[in-house]
Amino acid sequence: MANVRVERTDDGFVATNARGARVEIGGGDEDGVFTPVELLLAAVGGCNIVTVEPLTAKRGHRLLRLAMTVEAEKVEPSKLGPITVTYDVEVPSEQADEVFRAVAERVEEKHCTVSRSLREGTEVRLELP
Repeated sequence: MANVRVERTDDGFVATNARGARVEIGGGDEDGVFTPVELLLAAVGGCNIVTVEPLTAKRGHRLLRLAMTVEAEKVEPSKLGPITVTYDVEVPSEQADEVFRAVAERVEEKHCTVSRSLREGTEVRLELP
């Protein structure tokens, strides 16, 4: 089970988890905070990259650079269009590149919980007090 608590504070809004991590949330016009859409994109990227890195390393290929950009545009006022994940990698060899590509495709397709949930349309339930 995964859960976070999101609440209004004196300084704005914050999401926290049981391990003590905090992320400040706000609007696109505020400095030093993530918007909810940015957090969604970070979740897609984070889910992919934290799965790709150890699987690539486990196959004997430590990537020299591993980063990505995740982006999407709003197609309606409250709806995103397709999300694009663009890797920025530096590989030590052609074999490492082949392993990385195979792992990254498999992770996105089958192992990234966030991407799969978005792609397959996970239901969101609202419970009011």
